Amino acid sequence: MDSLQNIELLTRNLPDPESARRFFAQLQERHPAEAGKLSRSNKRGLLSDILALAAWSPFLATTMLQHKDYFAWLERKRGNGQIPSKEDLLESLARFSATNSQLDPHVLLSRFRRRELLRIYLHDIRRLATTSEITTELSNLADAILEFALKIASQELENRYGAPLETDARGRGRSTLFSIVALGKLGSRELNYASDIDLLFLYSSAGTTSGIGTRGGVTNKEFFVKLSERASKIVGQAAGEGAAYRVDLRLRPYGRVGALAISVSEAVDYYQKAARDWERQVLLRARSAAGDEQAFRDFYRKVESSVYRPNISVPDALESVRLSKQKINREHAAENGFNVKLGGGGIREIEFIAQALQLAYGGNDEWLRVPHTLISLSRLADRGHIRDRELTELSDAYFFLRSLEHRLQMENGLQTHVVPDDKKKRELIAQKMDCPGLEEFDRTLLSHTKNVSKVFKRVFENHPLSLVHRPSSPIEHSSTERGSLLKSAEPRTKDEGQKTNLEEFCEISTHFAEMLAANPQLGDSLPSEREEITNVNYVQSLAKTVTSALSFREELAALRALWSKFYLQIAALDAFEKIEMREANRLQTALAEASLSAALMIVRKELARKFNQAPIPHYQLPLAILGLGRLGGRGMDYGSDLDLVLIYDETQNLPFSNLTHAEFYGRAAEILVTALSSLTREGYLYRVDLRLRPDGKNGATVNGKNAFLNYLETRAAIWELLAYVKLRAVGDDFAAQVETAASNIIYARAKQYEISNLKSETRKIRDSLEQQKAQGARRGEIDIKHGAGGLLDIYFAVRFLQLRDSVFDQDENRTTSFTLQRLRASGSLDHEDFEILSSGYDFLRKLDHALRLVSGRSTRLPHLGNPLLSKIAARLKYDSTVQLVGDVSIHLANVRATFEKILA
Repeated sequence: MDSLQNIELLTRNLPDPESARRFFAQLQERHPAEAGKLSRSNKRGLLSDILALAAWSPFLATTMLQHKDYFAWLERKRGNGQIPSKEDLLESLARFSATNSQLDPHVLLSRFRRRELLRIYLHDIRRLATTSEITTELSNLADAILEFALKIASQELENRYGAPLETDARGRGRSTLFSIVALGKLGSRELNYASDIDLLFLYSSAGTTSGIGTRGGVTNKEFFVKLSERASKIVGQAAGEGAAYRVDLRLRPYGRVGALAISVSEAVDYYQKAARDWERQVLLRARSAAGDEQAFRDFYRKVESSVYRPNISVPDALESVRLSKQKINREHAAENGFNVKLGGGGIREIEFIAQALQLAYGGNDEWLRVPHTLISLSRLADRGHIRDRELTELSDAYFFLRSLEHRLQMENGLQTHVVPDDKKKRELIAQKMDCPGLEEFDRTLLSHTKNVSKVFKRVFENHPLSLVHRPSSPIEHSSTERGSLLKSAEPRTKDEGQKTNLEEFCEISTHFAEMLAANPQLGDSLPSEREEITNVNYVQSLAKTVTSALSFREELAALRALWSKFYLQIAALDAFEKIEMREANRLQTALAEASLSAALMIVRKELARKFNQAPIPHYQLPLAILGLGRLGGRGMDYGSDLDLVLIYDETQNLPFSNLTHAEFYGRAAEILVTALSSLTREGYLYRVDLRLRPDGKNGATVNGKNAFLNYLETRAAIWELLAYVKLRAVGDDFAAQVETAASNIIYARAKQYEISNLKSETRKIRDSLEQQKAQGARRGEIDIKHGAGGLLDIYFAVRFLQLRDSVFDQDENRTTSFTLQRLRASGSLDHEDFEILSSGYDFLRKLDHALRLVSGRSTRLPHLGNPLLSKIAARLKYDSTVQLVGDVSIHLANVRATFEKILA
């Protein structure tokens, strides 16, 4: 086949085939030898990728024509799906600098960035990475370039003035620390292909330089202002190929009139006393991108309470952000075409929803303090500040709009956010967005922006009627809303029986009606009221669907689709009373364990892809998954988190010898968590909680077996021992070995404490959790888990008794009900206490289960008069809601009294 035929075949399915052919013709003219090499049969894959880049991005086509040596580099990198860290990119940049030493620094960095964009955008258009992975990689690239520029600038200035020094509290001299702080999208690791980078420069303290240089000593302020100027110029100076980045320094204290660099104490003083609300809002997405992170940490630790204010009212927090949005609307009112960033229903509205609710609730809830938009939305939904359906809508819109933004920007490498009005240009954009036609593209864009605007309006204009004043409360739906949900959730089949079945299911469960509305195709798999439960091997089914997928993205999509089907079927059988609560819990636990097994398969396949290796056998990835909480006790329920501890075998040889055990298993853990909890268009499976690992959020996500056991033996606190009582191996023999060894240590450690100490610590932890969850609750609201006499009273009492009397969890049945029976049989509980805790637990668990099924993830009962409470009462066979609430009060009072007695 001649080259022209080959080019015709490789370009015919591209969004802009003519651009690709024109590129190859220019390549033949300018670099005939390279064009000849690429036309060989053994280069077909590389040529296909190069032509795709040219069709999708004229900007990158120009880059490739200017630098023919990039083809060989791209051939080496094109198949590597690994996301390079900042450190990886710094190593690549050092090699690039060594081979291009004749270039000025600003030209060097500009070229390096454009070369890396070839690889990143190729993975983007080939769908080898998710939107979140792309923005993370773009952020890592910016961090590496900033670090490299800072190193060059620091060396130049220290040669002139010497190293900057300061004096510590004891009068001793030490080096002054300097940090380049990233704000905005770079701060949250969500950078675009053509984003500005918003920066703030901080140094640790006043002082002077050593003076060992060509020009003598200067003050630290003068040194760091010059350093900031020089680093900004290296990164932001336009070369013949453009600047590496446009650097925006206007967000610094006092804006354009403020000093470029500011000491930590000056910055703290400004943000505590002089900063406006929008300036504090900017710090929601602040982090150290380059330099010494300690300087930033010292600063942020002191200003965090000014950013997340515990005493701010919800209306004030929302009003502050709403005014910022109004200002943006006025500034961009005259634009032609839709602005995907700043337009109504655009990206900025999604960001402002997240930021406003973080400001409103983050002062009293540290878990909400995360910079990444998607993660913050997920946590806000977890706390009940946005609805699950809204989380799905906002996440779907975010992915679509960010992908659209990327397609617009990579057309010519410009910072544009406007969808053109011109029909031909829009048709091309539609093709690049994988839409079959312009009408479908316009319809999808409108649908997403309408969804965002709806949530934005609910949060900012109607908050007195929304969840904003009732965090974690069940969602109330009017009959109009319910009808809308049913219409959205209608299955594709025209079978009237199935439609009736769907209506009845949605009538029972508002929560699952929302799930069906977000994914209408799931309605087709809904079992009927007459259908009996059938045994499904979840492990085999999920493994089969993962095995058949050909890429990481396909694996996630396939896993989520099949999981959603199984999850919904369990809920439907439960709703139609074909199974009891314990069977629903058993099935959900089995589904969770099968999901973990499938996620490990994905980990093995993805690691093999990232390192260009053959698939990794199971025995070469001895990663122990230990479940805690509901998973540990085999009591998974609707909306339950996966509380996990991940342990590896440090004695096992690694399949890739160039990595340490910590590096290899760290990457494996990241992929595992991504497979289970990352948001895609198909949703996510579980919220994965790793906070109970050794050293909590400051510890490694995965630990070696010996290090983990040593931690339990020497450093684990009593509250951790209480949590680890429910530690259970999920998976292979290695996990079982870790569980056995850990349990022996936990109970041996407990024996070392005085019983009075064990009691007081248990009570202290329980009281702390009760107080935390009480914040934000309405007067009279009943929390059946965290409130006095709730499920946590039973959990803590049971675990205290297990530790005190060495009643191990070693049986197959590890439910709290069975453990209570074992405690009674062993003499740890007398008959009266057993009856109260056992009956209280049985009642509260059934109530919790009905609440989850009917209205979703919540621990607070709907108020009297709420139709959801009537549904819950009916499911529990109560004649009235008043009778149900009366029994709730009796059980809570009895459980609390017994808890007080045991922990007295």
